[in-house]
Amino acid sequence: MTLYTASAEVIAAQSQGKPIVALESTIITHGMPYPQNLETARQVEADVRAEGAIPATIAVIDGQLHIGLEEAQLEALAQAKDVAKLSRADMAVCMARGGTGATTVAATMIAARIAGIEVFATGGIGGVHRGAEASMDISADLQELAQTPVTVVCAGPKAILDIPLTLEVLETLGAPVIAVGQDSLPAFWSATSDIPAPLRLDQPVQLARAHRMRAALGLPGGQLVANPVPAEDQIPMEEIEPIIQRALEEAGDKGIAAKSVTPFLLDRIFALTSGRSLATNIALVRNNARLAAKIAQELAALPAKPSK
Repeated sequence: MTLYTASAEVIAAQSQGKPIVALESTIITHGMPYPQNLETARQVEADVRAEGAIPATIAVIDGQLHIGLEEAQLEALAQAKDVAKLSRADMAVCMARGGTGATTVAATMIAARIAGIEVFATGGIGGVHRGAEASMDISADLQELAQTPVTVVCAGPKAILDIPLTLEVLETLGAPVIAVGQDSLPAFWSATSDIPAPLRLDQPVQLARAHRMRAALGLPGGQLVANPVPAEDQIPMEEIEPIIQRALEEAGDKGIAAKSVTPFLLDRIFALTSGRSLATNIALVRNNARLAAKIAQELAALPAKPSK
């Protein structure tokens, strides 16, 4: 049984030893409307190429796991309806029954590992939802970071989450959280927060070396690279937090739970910011893609194992 099909561009990159960056597909199917989703997906792929790496957008189409999408596949996915949102729990079932699904952070990490891709760029990771002490709503992304050896470049945990509790869980799981170039943790739409970053590194080569060193030490899992959104594109924390609180109250009033929570909150925040949150989201995803490509280049230049 063939586990995945790679695009022609990814196959060529693998045969030539070129750096590759994995990209998730939920941002296409669940993140924004058509045609803006397609335009953004193309732009993010172009950003990766501009930094000298090859993009591999990942999705399940008609039961087949695809590592890298051809242009026609990307366009079809951008317009598809009722696409499943896949994580660790449901990815195999979707494939077994011939379904189509977009990959979340956890599912994209799994696919990247299978394909031998070490770096993945996304927007923000899932984590511990606010009120999780009652709902037990905790993203599978956190467990994935603890067991799958992929470096995940994001703009920090999504700001709709309980970020301090998300960091506590990641620390318990042994997953490093590394801020890039600053001592405070980025908070998705906001470049800075009042939460100190657990770790800090400033250069792509340092992040690549840390990735390699984890493997050399026999440590399971990956590392979370928290890359701040460019300051000119951010929504400061003091401005976005009251909007998040309002959206959370509306979700509670409507009884929205489980996988429906995040899409609802993002839609409401988009409306309450008059579209500004989406513009920031696009800017931070592109920024993360550029950094991920630089890390992938550094990894390609490093030996697979550090010398003793």
